[in-house]
Amino acid sequence: MIKLIVGLGNPGPEHTKTRHNAGFWFVDRLASTLGGRFSPESRFHGETARIANADVDCRLLKPATFMNQSGRAVQAMLDYFRINGDEMLVAHDEIDLDAGIVRLKQGGGHGGHNGLRDIISRTGTKDFLRLRIGVGHPGQRDSVTPHVLGRPGSKEQEVIDAAIDNALSSLPLVFKGDIQKAISELHAGNK
Repeated sequence: MIKLIVGLGNPGPEHTKTRHNAGFWFVDRLASTLGGRFSPESRFHGETARIANADVDCRLLKPATFMNQSGRAVQAMLDYFRINGDEMLVAHDEIDLDAGIVRLKQGGGHGGHNGLRDIISRTGTKDFLRLRIGVGHPGQRDSVTPHVLGRPGSKEQEVIDAAIDNALSSLPLVFKGDIQKAISELHAGNK
């Protein structure tokens, strides 16, 4: 059962609309949909919310530590609430998927994503569920940082928002623990 959903991004108004904040966009929409309200929590180094709906009682986290130190906030939440790594979902931007594509993945490495790298390093686990929100690849390796720290155009934002809506529709299956069905349905909805 998922007890913690982490959205990755960078704090501050200058980062709000950048591709690297796709994880924040997801948890913001989730909280809004299920009546959660984010508030700053210094002991968790970020903003937290709680959602409760039917059988769901889940914490949400937006680290305020900047992407490269996301693991500090995640570790604080896992320790305080005694949550295991496999009871966590991390939503993040993914340059290896086109904008408008979203995928669920159980476990794995960091794939070069610095937020995932820090979470894995600090928590010692790779077993968490990942929601990979496609933001596209700029084509050149040296263009990746400006790309993820840049804002998508209006059409690109529309397809990313639609992908986030698609991901939100798969969450009831995730909350029920039917991860494989959620992965299959999300994959089918991305064709």
